[in-house]
Amino acid sequence: MITRRSVTLLSLAALTSACVPSGGGAPRGPSGETPPPRPVPNAGWDAWVEGYKARAAGRGISPGVIDTAFRGAGFLPEVIEKDRNQTEFKRSTEDYLNIAASDERVSLGRQKYAAYSGILNALQSRYGVDAQIIAAVWGLESFFGTRRGNVPVVSALSTLAYEGRRGAFFESQLTAALRILQRGDTTADRMVGSWAGAMGHTQFIPTSYLEFAVDFTGDGRADIWAEDPSDALASTAAYLSRSGWAAGVPWGMEVVLPSGFAPGLLGRGKGKSAEEWRGMGVRSASGRALATGSIIAPGGIGGPAFLLTRNFNVILRYNNAENYALGVGHLSDRLAGAGPLKAAFGPDANGLTKADRQELQRLLTARGFDTGGSDGVIGAKSKTAIEGFQASRGLAATGVPSLELLRMLRG
Repeated sequence: MITRRSVTLLSLAALTSACVPSGGGAPRGPSGETPPPRPVPNAGWDAWVEGYKARAAGRGISPGVIDTAFRGAGFLPEVIEKDRNQTEFKRSTEDYLNIAASDERVSLGRQKYAAYSGILNALQSRYGVDAQIIAAVWGLESFFGTRRGNVPVVSALSTLAYEGRRGAFFESQLTAALRILQRGDTTADRMVGSWAGAMGHTQFIPTSYLEFAVDFTGDGRADIWAEDPSDALASTAAYLSRSGWAAGVPWGMEVVLPSGFAPGLLGRGKGKSAEEWRGMGVRSASGRALATGSIIAPGGIGGPAFLLTRNFNVILRYNNAENYALGVGHLSDRLAGAGPLKAAFGPDANGLTKADRQELQRLLTARGFDTGGSDGVIGAKSKTAIEGFQASRGLAATGVPSLELLRMLRG
């Protein structure tokens, strides 16, 4: 079965993925989103579209829908570039979780959770999926509806289908998008989304929309593009429920490993019962009851460790990136009132801890080299700030953080 985010899994690597923008260079919400990419003339794409139109007609799409869908569409080279640069797979787990549960995201998420608690609780009752999990998916996919994307879906999908690396897959998504238009669920001008054709508050690809979308408001169509997120949240709940979500089972939890815990016990697929883990000395970092599942420690023994349940695998059906699923789980806990992770990751490849990176960002900004915040994630803006400082000192502008750089900034 093609999952809702197979578009990411097959062609990309995250969140992102437009879902979780890297620190210091994130696109903003609908009132301040970066402008959509502009079409570029491309004779090869033009020829491909003409051939595709005939194939679409053969699949039952009416000529009128085809003509309307492609009116104003064009080749978008930017989507090909983004297809090769995705957050879930290029960020470390530490960075990804820092972004997924940033202060800004948690603060906004708690406001949104309170505002839509009635809908979220109703969805939990109907589908058995935890309200916080539904909200956390919303938070990672579109920053709670503020970053839904403004790329014309027909242009994006036709560009990726023409490019050919996953041509058959993206052509199937394009045909599904035209079926949505033919059903009258939305219009071509409203059918906008991410660079990869994912749409709405919780970023459904067209085939998943056709299979799982829910008309929760009862107005006759599942409007995942509306300002009101109700249909999108319901569609996500339905997706997770039909993917096997077990009501009453947590996604997982942070755990504390006993001294001498054997690394060979770590890994998805090496599951044990809650009683077995308890007998080995594993305990929950928050004091909650352990669950049956497997344990991973992305940063190695000594860093944060997570006990993952069967529901973690369901989140992976939504987006098959371990960082993404951890991000959903951790953010859901934060929305429910939990604090940051108890354990800390060790130094990164440059020898810097999160506290070191945050101090570096603060010191750079204080010297006039704006890093866009001090979240400890060295994103594009932080790298540019480092380059600026290095150049001001006559050093090679590498943009690479280091302990030596931090000592210079302290001096």
